[in-house]
Amino acid sequence: MSVEILSRLQFAFTVAFHYIYPPLSIGLGLMMVLMEGQYIRTGEKVYEEMARFFTKIFALTFGIGVATGIVMEFEFGTNWATYSRYVGDVFGSALAAEGIFAFALESGFLGVVLFGWNKVGRKVHFFATVMVFLGSMFSAIWIVVANSWQQTPAGYHIVGEGTNARAEITDFWAMVFNPSAVDRVLHVWIGAFLAGSFLVLSISAWYLYKKKHIEFSQRSFKIALVVAAIASLSQLFTGHRSAGIVAEYQPAKLAAMEAHFDSLAVADLYLFGWVNKETQKVYGLKIPKGLTFMIHQNLTTPVRGLNSFVERDRPPMINFVFQMYHIMIAIGMFLIFWSWYLIWRWWRGKLFTHQWVLIVSVWTVLLPQIANQVGWYTAETGRQPWVVYKLLRTSDALSKTVTANQVVFSLILFTVVYMLLLTLFIYMLNKKIKHGPEPHDKDIQHSPLQQGMADII
Repeated sequence: MSVEILSRLQFAFTVAFHYIYPPLSIGLGLMMVLMEGQYIRTGEKVYEEMARFFTKIFALTFGIGVATGIVMEFEFGTNWATYSRYVGDVFGSALAAEGIFAFALESGFLGVVLFGWNKVGRKVHFFATVMVFLGSMFSAIWIVVANSWQQTPAGYHIVGEGTNARAEITDFWAMVFNPSAVDRVLHVWIGAFLAGSFLVLSISAWYLYKKKHIEFSQRSFKIALVVAAIASLSQLFTGHRSAGIVAEYQPAKLAAMEAHFDSLAVADLYLFGWVNKETQKVYGLKIPKGLTFMIHQNLTTPVRGLNSFVERDRPPMINFVFQMYHIMIAIGMFLIFWSWYLIWRWWRGKLFTHQWVLIVSVWTVLLPQIANQVGWYTAETGRQPWVVYKLLRTSDALSKTVTANQVVFSLILFTVVYMLLLTLFIYMLNKKIKHGPEPHDKDIQHSPLQQGMADII
């Protein structure tokens, strides 16, 4: 394989692995705020149990997320030196803001959340929990803003030429509020809320299936279900708005997402299918003129197809982009159906009466994670061959001295280390779930050191 393909594989692998944890942290942060807020409001100890239990899981995801995120910054320098020089001014400000205004807030107050249960007042502890949640939200803002600038650059000018060219900020707020930033931040946030709420839903359903921690699980299930139902429906609207932004600013990506080849034709909307790139045909179930209606709100205005772009400017992996996009849509629709079906059962007083409902709910924890991953693949492979849209090609962004053997070696090394981290994460998560929450009437006396170690482990 070429250095470019290997470097792209390595970065995709490390990002995909890292992207398991930040959405979980954001989503669990919201769940912690809601549970502890209920404890402050009602004084009922069962809500304190929930907040304590899910704080431990939050700490686990936060720790693995930080460890896996550091690697990517090194990759910018080793494999993508030209890219780093080109976007350094833009990314430097965004990543600095992330470190100062988000990571410091989140990690600083996390110590109070983990170790302060018996050392600070309830309201002070709740304030710290809110700060941790806001820190995770702010962190997502700056990372997504930096990525969105690559998709829809704004507030910059180019200085230098050739390999010395780089983007320099001329308007900081135009850079921050680039055309796709706000909609993509909302889309990522809600995806994170789904990841966190369905994790709580899954763990609660597992306890109920095993007939353990009944009161705890029924209440945590209902809190998670309310968040899941609102978030899944909201994601439908943010997804539609994001598609509209793609249609306006990245029409080649939209054409790849729906495998629309005709240069100036009314476009269909596929529910699922398979793309034959050679014959430029899609075999599957479609809504005739559906894409045209979604983009233009009429049935006659053409949608720009892939054939209207020169071949070197088209996304090369049409079927892959198509499949990833449609998997994301299918999962999103199922999450809407399932969460609102559970709401209906709750309304009928039959939420916990059938074991199969609990079993399905246990396994739904995987779906938001898959949707977040394939959504990310759609966004990143759909903008190829550009790493910065219409400014810098991916093939031109590589380091000039790195070799294929070096990338292969580091890819193997990362794979081994990440598999160990994944095994550790699953082992620790499984251990915490099996241990379960501490009963609120259990008076445990630990030394400060023992309590601190217990909170972490």
